[in-house]
Amino acid sequence: MSNFLPNELIRRLSEQDSFNLSEFIATHEQGDKITSIRLNPNKPYPVDLQSYEKVPWCDNGYYLQERPIFTLDPFYHAGCFYVQEASSMFLDHILGYLGLKGSETRALDLCAAPGGKSTLLNTALGEDALLVSNEVIKSRSKILEDNLVRWGNPNVVATNNDPTAFSRLPGYFDLLVVDAPCSGSGMFRKDKDALDEWSLANVKLCSDRQKRILADVLPALKEEGLLIYSTCSYSVEENEEVLDWLMGEHTLESIRIPVNSEWGIEETISASRKGFGYRFYPHKVKGEGFFISVLRKKVEQPTFNQKKIKPEKSAVPKGIVGQWVQKEHAFLTFMQHDDIHVFPKAFELDLKILQQVLYLKNAGTKLGKWLGKELIPSHDLALSNNVLENLPSQGVDLEIARDFLRKKDLNIESFSGVQKGWCLVKYEGVNLGWVKVLSNRVNNYYPKELRVMHL
Repeated sequence: MSNFLPNELIRRLSEQDSFNLSEFIATHEQGDKITSIRLNPNKPYPVDLQSYEKVPWCDNGYYLQERPIFTLDPFYHAGCFYVQEASSMFLDHILGYLGLKGSETRALDLCAAPGGKSTLLNTALGEDALLVSNEVIKSRSKILEDNLVRWGNPNVVATNNDPTAFSRLPGYFDLLVVDAPCSGSGMFRKDKDALDEWSLANVKLCSDRQKRILADVLPALKEEGLLIYSTCSYSVEENEEVLDWLMGEHTLESIRIPVNSEWGIEETISASRKGFGYRFYPHKVKGEGFFISVLRKKVEQPTFNQKKIKPEKSAVPKGIVGQWVQKEHAFLTFMQHDDIHVFPKAFELDLKILQQVLYLKNAGTKLGKWLGKELIPSHDLALSNNVLENLPSQGVDLEIARDFLRKKDLNIESFSGVQKGWCLVKYEGVNLGWVKVLSNRVNNYYPKELRVMHL
């Protein structure tokens, strides 16, 4: 038996056919740390990755040879990549098989913080899709919002709502992703502190909570819509039994996903309804413990009447947006408090609907605060993939980039070639944020709440 893994977990895993218990235990006892990142295809990342191993089931996923200190890396803060566990990147393969890449899909990522699956969805679904990214816990919803801002795309709405709120949007979403809160046994190798929370009682508690969450949100999924359900648990109660419950109680149909046998992913079949699930074990794949399944909603789902809306007169002064954003014609504008936001015009009705029934943390791209005669540009705009390319900017070296991220005072001599006013700070061609160049100093506008405390 393992010296630290729960005996009851080991006993249950050993009951599975052909499960290699000794390799599983050895992998956990070795405690190898595997680090993987997923690139943002809309931002440059001038690092040669040809010698790095690719994550086989994700187009933009790579394994790093060692784990760097990411807070030292300006590319991390700029949103050029996301640090994501490799097993959970299997979502990319699923979306490709389902034909959802580059589609006009309304998607909801229900339990989205810190943002790994949301940023993956945002990339894979493409610019013609709308993503609602939700987190129920307020503190975690801020982390989610920050990561979406770094990713830089405008077709995202970040929300902070209980799953029950989405029942007010019956039949609205084409795709529902639920990476459910779980007992966390799949993270034992990566995070031994997770062991303190594990017990059979907690597994039962999590299973019940997962079913409540799913029951609350399923009315928002349209008929023939797709549900992708996942956990980082090894427990049947949280995985295959929930799959059986979804198929039995809610008339969902399981979808089988083709898997390359060389990947080491284990296909499982639930006991009662014979639904397909996919398990990731760290002794078989280069990743942590994970479970995922895909289902299609077959029951008739009434929807609500989406009435046409009359375009509202924008309070945003004419000509402002085009001074800061590319493709001004593709965006609508709206004010939230004193902040100007831009949002894809194609989703104008959707935005109105979501504003009426949900609590929105952010929508589209926040352009900045309007003071009546001047726009104070936002950090969101600096990291946006739609920020105007010919705005004043200054490239800096690594030392100055790190000083900027720490919100330190910057030397005016480093910006001597820049005219007075707002200026983007760039590192290796990537935007980091704003400064305002004055005659005798440079004001650092990197957000106080994001500043890097230790570099």
